Amino acid sequence: MSIDIVQGVQTEPESDEIQEARRQVEICNACRYCEGYCSVFPAITRQRLFAEGDMTQLANLCHNCRGCYYACQYTEPHEFALNLPKALAEVRSDSWERFAWPGGLARRFQESGVALAGALVAGLAVVFALIQTMRPDSGAGFYAYLSHGLMVSLFAPAFLLPLVAVGVSLRRYWRHVGGAPVKLAHLTAAVRDASRLGNLSGGQGQGCNFEEGTRYTNRRRWLHQAVLYGFLLCFASTSSATLMHYLLGWEAPYGVFTPPKLLGVPGGLLLMVGTAGMAWLKTRAAPELGAPRVWGGEMAFVLLLFLVAASGLVLYAATGTAAVPTLLALHLGAVLAFFLLTPYSKMVHGFYRLAALVRDAQQKDSRQAG
Repeated sequence: MSIDIVQGVQTEPESDEIQEARRQVEICNACRYCEGYCSVFPAITRQRLFAEGDMTQLANLCHNCRGCYYACQYTEPHEFALNLPKALAEVRSDSWERFAWPGGLARRFQESGVALAGALVAGLAVVFALIQTMRPDSGAGFYAYLSHGLMVSLFAPAFLLPLVAVGVSLRRYWRHVGGAPVKLAHLTAAVRDASRLGNLSGGQGQGCNFEEGTRYTNRRRWLHQAVLYGFLLCFASTSSATLMHYLLGWEAPYGVFTPPKLLGVPGGLLLMVGTAGMAWLKTRAAPELGAPRVWGGEMAFVLLLFLVAASGLVLYAATGTAAVPTLLALHLGAVLAFFLLTPYSKMVHGFYRLAALVRDAQQKDSRQAG
C-alpha cells in the first residue's frame, strides 16, 4: 500500500485493489482500443490522473460485460497482465462494503451470503409461523392468519430503515467521487440509460461477453431487464394495494382483474425468469473475470430474489388450501429477509449504478462546458 501526503497531512493508505485498478486504467488510457465499448472508456479518456474517488466512480460505472477483456491485446501472458473487469469488480465490491452503514455487515454478507440469507429466511419464517398461532378474530384471505395492522407494523420499518441505510451509504459514495448538486437533466439521462441497460450492449448493440467469452450475446441484458421491470411491477402492485386500502377503503383480498394482481402476477413471473436465468449465467461465466471473493454473496442475492417471487406466486395459486399458512410464513420470511439485507447485498448495486450514471452525466457536461 502507498500513503498519500496532501498539504502535509497523511491520508488513509490506498488499498492494493485501487492501486492495481489505477495501473490498468492508465494503460487503457494510453491504448484506447476499447473506447466505444461502454461508458467506462469515454470516462477514462476525460482524465489523465486518477484519484481514489475517480477509480471508485469508474468501478461503479462498469457493468462487468467483459468485452474489453476479450478484445485486449495486453492480457496474460503479456507482461502488462491486464484484467480490467476483475480489477474494477474488486474495487466496486470493496466500495459497497466500505460505504455500507452500519459498517461490516456488507462484507459479512458478500463472503457468506447463501448461508446468511438461508438462515435469516428460515428464522423469520418460523417467527411468522408462530405468530399465526395467535390468529385475529376477523379477516379474509391472508389477513385471516396475520392481521393487517401487525403486518404493517412489521414491514413498514423493515422497508424504510434499509432505505435510510442505503441513503447514508450513497451519501458517502457521492462525497467520495466528488459529486456535484444533481440537476434534473443529469438524473433524466441516468434513468434513461439505466432503463435501457445500454452498458450491457457492448457499445455496438451486439450484447456482452459475460458467459460466452469471445461470442456476443444479449441474454444478460434481457435477463437484467426482466428482473428490473419485474421488480418495478411488483412494487407497483404493492403500491396500488396500499392506495386501494387507505384511500378507497377497498381491503384485500383482491380479485384477478384488479391492479394488485394484474401488476403483481406478471411482475413475479418476470422476476422468476430473470433471476433463474441470471443464476444460470453466473455458473457459466468465468469467475476470474469478476471478484471471486463475493461470488457467493452475489448468487445469494439472486436466489433470494427468486424465492421472493416464486413463493409469492405459489402462495397466490394455493389460496384457499391448507398449504396457505406454511407458504405465507415462507413468503413473508423471504420478503422481510430481502428488505433487511438490501443495504448489504448486491441489491445495492442498482442504487450505486444509477449514482455513477448521474455522476458520469455531470462529468460529460463539465467537459463540454470547458
